[in-house]
Amino acid sequence: MTSQPEESVRLQGFGEMTLRTAIATVMLLAPRERAEAAIFRVRDGVRLAASEIAELASEWNIAPAAEVGSPKLVPDPHWPDIIRGMVREAPLPSLLVAFLLGVLVTRR
Repeated sequence: MTSQPEESVRLQGFGEMTLRTAIATVMLLAPRERAEAAIFRVRDGVRLAASEIAELASEWNIAPAAEVGSPKLVPDPHWPDIIRGMVREAPLPSLLVAFLLGVLVTRR
């Protein structure tokens, strides 16, 4: 069955997207998660085989993410940047509740 890059598919755990985006997302996953990933066509609900996903990825020049062999090679997360990003994306009511809880905890 032919596959178009802009065809609508559903990547399990990620939602609906184009086929090219789904395959690029799968290729970014760790090898074990990549093997368990499931892509379903929206038009007929058929699941793409792992071999078909790998074939389309190589055809569209989408390389799998490099495996990191040692934990020392993984950069340490920069916690202030992570928290700053979380605060930027958080809705205002959540920030107000977190602030009020912080005030209550520090007063006790």
